[in-house]
Amino acid sequence: MTTAADLLDTLAASSVDLTLAELLARHPDVARRTAQRWISQLIAEGRITGQGEGRARRYRAGTLTQLEEQAQPAATPPWAGIIPISADSRDILAYVEQAMQARKPVGYQRDFLERYQPDVTWYLAEPLRKQLHRMGRTAQARDPAGTYSRAILNRLLIDLSWASSHLEGNTYSRLDTRELIEHGRSAHGKGAIETQMILNHKTAIELLVTNIDTVGFDRFTLMNLHSALAENLLPNPADEGRLRLHAVDIGMSVYRPLSVPAQIDSAFNVLLDKVSRISDPFEQSFFVMVHLPYLQPFADINKRTSRLAANLPLFRANLCPLTFLDVPEEAYSRATLGVYEMTRVELLRDLYVWAYERSTQEYMAIKQDLVEPDPLRLAWRDLIKQTIRDVVMSPEQDGLSLIDTAVSAKVPKPEQTNVKALIVEELRRLHEGVLARYGLRPSEFTAWKKRQEAG
Repeated sequence: MTTAADLLDTLAASSVDLTLAELLARHPDVARRTAQRWISQLIAEGRITGQGEGRARRYRAGTLTQLEEQAQPAATPPWAGIIPISADSRDILAYVEQAMQARKPVGYQRDFLERYQPDVTWYLAEPLRKQLHRMGRTAQARDPAGTYSRAILNRLLIDLSWASSHLEGNTYSRLDTRELIEHGRSAHGKGAIETQMILNHKTAIELLVTNIDTVGFDRFTLMNLHSALAENLLPNPADEGRLRLHAVDIGMSVYRPLSVPAQIDSAFNVLLDKVSRISDPFEQSFFVMVHLPYLQPFADINKRTSRLAANLPLFRANLCPLTFLDVPEEAYSRATLGVYEMTRVELLRDLYVWAYERSTQEYMAIKQDLVEPDPLRLAWRDLIKQTIRDVVMSPEQDGLSLIDTAVSAKVPKPEQTNVKALIVEELRRLHEGVLARYGLRPSEFTAWKKRQEAG
């Protein structure tokens, strides 16, 4: 004869939740009212849970009520034992590790941005800023802005493109990334989206490094940085490089960003004003990592934009870059959730410091191999790039004549021979992996190359 314990055993053995009708079908000797009474008793005892209403209500076996089960914190993730985090950060982690149903839905908190006062409020305390400066200092500290980032550009393109893309779930390996960036060869078996993401990072990094004298925390820079990262990746291409005009949801989060375009635009202006008035490059960098994703000013690709924008003040100050090498994807997502849902920065701060130390260790290890930039190439880099573009875009014309005309018009006579030689050498080394540097497309390069081979 069937008992309440038999119903419980049936639910425990089932891989799916069962309705009352399904339970009765498995135990036809039990009256409906009796089964309902037993189910009510088992729920009261916390031995099963129910979801839904009426005939659609389903039941499952469990030792806790559903709400209690959802509220149970997950075990401490392995990365928390590798990355030193404070007690405050552990509190944040305990909260965001809960199931979404146990976390309180929240919207954008304007006062989180408003109460921050540049050079008065500090997310990074003075001792911490001093520590970061000691870690990131380079021999080019007193050189013109961007000297160090230009010197390490080839390595930077690979490391930052790979690590930042990896945080978005990109499965390219570091070696795959190097092959793509240096030789234009996409990895076998990888999706077009992953390849595009890597190439977009390359373009965006070059945008910052090569234009370091003119880029800044302004609308033009941030819009174009987003556009470079978003190219060919958004459902609506019109969203590239524009503030969003519609609501967005954050996956796996109870945070709801602003949805009114006028409010987004207003908050974006406040954000730019505040970050531009922060004097310390590390505080500037971290502020952007906190507030740009929190505002979600763009339809997508906000975190990627913030990671590259966070490097802008470091490039300017000739400090080691923040490449995000070895940063666990889960750690970054949890730290960002802490900002979204709690407006708490401690976990992201601890991750930032650890990630920066990892980056500096990597770049300090290679500094002995660092080749000083060629002064002539540096001085005439804009002319070199423009001339190469002109030569490739005019395959029907004599390349050497174009080079001679361009150099003769702008370069002092004593330097003309050497600059011409530099341009010719650059043309010989031209390949698909460096075309973006010159504003060229593969089809244009292919057409020029065929003309050269035919000639």
